[in-house]
Amino acid sequence: MNELDQFIKQTLREKYYIRYTDDFVIVHHDRNHLIELKYKLEQFLSEVLKLQLHPDKVEIRKYSQGIDFLGYVAMPNARELRTRTKRRIVRKLDGKLRALKNESISEESFLQTFASYLGVIKHANTHRFEERLKHKIWESIKNLEDKTR
Repeated sequence: MNELDQFIKQTLREKYYIRYTDDFVIVHHDRNHLIELKYKLEQFLSEVLKLQLHPDKVEIRKYSQGIDFLGYVAMPNARELRTRTKRRIVRKLDGKLRALKNESISEESFLQTFASYLGVIKHANTHRFEERLKHKIWESIKNLEDKTR
């Protein structure tokens, strides 16, 4: 993907470009410029890298609508976790709680997983979600400890 980076930064001279693995965002104030840019990128990817943009994942949108990138939605004044990301975190933690209850994982392993998710959450404006999640986990672990006594 270095070729793509070089093309966007050196040839097209796009100032606001960020990429992580195969996901990228280009920010520009002119919608027509972005439409033209999309065409140039499609040509470059097809001819040089033998790749194509995913037809369902390319969006040209207003900044006020937020930029959906890597599980977060960057808004003008905040960074939110994508709803799907929140649901996935809850679903995965529920599975880990079941594994903890069945003693197929240790409490230490569960807490490491939980800490990892808290690390993801802390990069967004999700105080309420984080508090609800902590409370849910605390209650679940407390109930497990009460049952083992």
